[in-house]
Amino acid sequence: ISVAIAKLTTTLQEQYGIPYGGESAVPQEMLVIGMGKLGGRELNVSSDIDLIFIYPEEGETKGQRVISNHEYFTLLGKKLIACLNDSTEDGFVFRVDMRLRPYGDSGPLASSFSSLENYLITQGREWERYAWIKGRVLNNRDPEPLHQIVNPFVFRRHLDYGAIDSLRDLHTQIEREVQRNEMANNIKLGAGGIREIEFIAQVFQLIRGGHEIDLQARPTLTVLHVLQQRGVLPKDSITELTLAYTFLRSLEHRLQYLEDQQTHTLPDNERDQTIIAASMGYTDYTTLAADLDRHRANVTRCFREIFSSSTNARGLDHDLWENLIENDSARDYLTRCGFFDAESVLAQLNALRHSARYRQMPASGQQRLDQLVPRALKIAKTFPNPDATLLRILTMLEGIGRRESYLALLVEFPGALDSLAKLASASPWASDYLKQHPILLDEMLHPELLYSAPDWLELRITLKSMVEATPDNSELQMNSLRHFKHAQTLHLLAQDLAGQLSLERLSDHLSDLACVVLEQVEQLCWRGLTNKHRESAEFAIIAYGKLGGKELGYASDLDLIFLYDDDHPDAPQCYARLAQRINTWLTSYTPAGVLYETDLRLRPNGAAGLVVSAVDAFSEYQQSQAWVWEHQALTRARFVVGESEIGVKFEVLRNSILCTKRDLNSLCAQILDMRRKILAAHPNTTGNFDLKHGHGGIIDIEFIVQFLILAYAHEYPDLTKNIGNLALLILCARLGLIPEDQAISVHDAYRKFRLMQHALRLQSEKYSRVNYEEIAEIVTKVRKLWLTIFACDYVST
Repeated sequence: ISVAIAKLTTTLQEQYGIPYGGESAVPQEMLVIGMGKLGGRELNVSSDIDLIFIYPEEGETKGQRVISNHEYFTLLGKKLIACLNDSTEDGFVFRVDMRLRPYGDSGPLASSFSSLENYLITQGREWERYAWIKGRVLNNRDPEPLHQIVNPFVFRRHLDYGAIDSLRDLHTQIEREVQRNEMANNIKLGAGGIREIEFIAQVFQLIRGGHEIDLQARPTLTVLHVLQQRGVLPKDSITELTLAYTFLRSLEHRLQYLEDQQTHTLPDNERDQTIIAASMGYTDYTTLAADLDRHRANVTRCFREIFSSSTNARGLDHDLWENLIENDSARDYLTRCGFFDAESVLAQLNALRHSARYRQMPASGQQRLDQLVPRALKIAKTFPNPDATLLRILTMLEGIGRRESYLALLVEFPGALDSLAKLASASPWASDYLKQHPILLDEMLHPELLYSAPDWLELRITLKSMVEATPDNSELQMNSLRHFKHAQTLHLLAQDLAGQLSLERLSDHLSDLACVVLEQVEQLCWRGLTNKHRESAEFAIIAYGKLGGKELGYASDLDLIFLYDDDHPDAPQCYARLAQRINTWLTSYTPAGVLYETDLRLRPNGAAGLVVSAVDAFSEYQQSQAWVWEHQALTRARFVVGESEIGVKFEVLRNSILCTKRDLNSLCAQILDMRRKILAAHPNTTGNFDLKHGHGGIIDIEFIVQFLILAYAHEYPDLTKNIGNLALLILCARLGLIPEDQAISVHDAYRKFRLMQHALRLQSEKYSRVNYEEIAEIVTKVRKLWLTIFACDYVST
């Protein structure tokens, strides 16, 4: 890691210069924090490594290409992860897990000291105290500033006996998972396993570590030794735990040698059992298993002695939520209410009631949840899929439980819970979206606004006023942009699920939303640039793909290129900084999430090309160097944001390129070749039909339209109009380029495919694949038009 950091730092500083602190004016360096077993110097032979990236303070680089420290260290972090995690012909170095960072997967990749401190004070959860016990700076940087931030969070000044109850609950949760998944043979999570030894060490670290600095050590064996020295635990118990830990960790290593996988489960076949026994120095597996059982029994006894003192049963009420007894009457009641799997519903309620999240709530938060769960049960049974609806609501309630204000909102405004249930019942994607962005629950309070059609002119003004309210704070502006985008997406999602929007209208709205956001991002990024050579930017954003064709979906990437028309000597560097800044503002994760993922590979020369192009250079490239597939992409390209005169020049160039007369045989061959490549890049061995990539699916229809444009736009310039594939198919039939009956059939097929694809995504399906028999007839019609146009296939049927 240190070698990689050094190499990457040299490369980045050549591009951007050295990052300096905005207040201290001191050069900044990133601290790489090792968590878990790496932090505790306890790695297994096939362990992932848990990392967190921290830097001292905000500021910016001093170099030819100035970027913020946040951008710089995020880029450094991404490159470090790629160096370690990406596979090459030589394999990979380590699997990297970044989920322990503030806000988890949704959080920024790198955080400043102040950001980390604020997170731990306001958002830090109990399990993160356990995680940070082992946090260690890996790359030879001064750890003291980090310790000053983290240690007060982990090690309380008072004797924190509440840690016993918290750890007991966490262990109970793990124990349930072990039982549910039949993981008794898991030597890490199972009874008497490694995790119980770690919990014994950690509970005393959390209770006493604020007073007894020796207990802030990271390795488990070291902590056990300190506990013995201080007389916290009997010597015999420490001896048993130490022997068990050494035995279990040795066994853990050997289990991972078998398949080079991060496993903790004992083998169930005789061959592997024999190998494991021999590698542990035993003559047979039976003898090994006997010693293993003895060690685990010792650990379990020690664990119960420590954690059983306050395991009194909770008081039970008469209603289902507070009772949680899995008896016949409870199951009968749920069945009568219309639930299909009463046993599973009881398990879900039990899991929430005993979850760490619930236990960590203040009493007022628990009381509010106690009001909401029975209400959720009552609401869920009114939907045709009550089991799924309830599970999604419970998951949502658990997700927002640490923010008591959201629970209060749902208690005080019952209609908000009704709206939440409606979305949850209709779409798991919708409920996940609300869980990721719980601030959107506020939008549920006003159904008249939630379900009203958007006025983009008015909303553009609203967004502008939001970001201008904090003119000197880019972080708040980024969050405002994200809150706006998420709120408008929720409005459209609610209207979509209510059947108020056709798919085409929804795509139009989502595309308009993206353009409104892009406009503000471009303006804010230009305003934030230093050393500009002019007051207003001669710069434009061109959209390709789904945004270019106004077919954007809820989670679509933005395919963008950046153009400028400015002959000033500083223009290339200035607009390159602008383009990079725009991309960073779009793709960076903040506490409010991310705006959009972007794809900039459609620029000249792809990923190897400049991030921004002069209009003249772009024109020359398109006319003399671009591949046919790049001209295909132009059929769905349009100017969306920036200087309108550049947009006019782009449109003139686009029309000129598309109206170029081409050799049809050569065009046909190149398009067929590209279609084969795309098909090969998306293998499908499921037996189901892939709506997008399958032969006779969405991409085939798009290629048909693109071929017709490139082949005949020189005769029929109307084909260059960006009116969408559906309208273009009908236009091609009207022009006599394809049979009318086939055009109508494929028009209907394209709309059907997109509707099915959209429905699958709302159900959180990863791939848009369906049973072939359901759509065989319309697939055949698409293939028929393909053969009509190309006279040959690109795959063997």
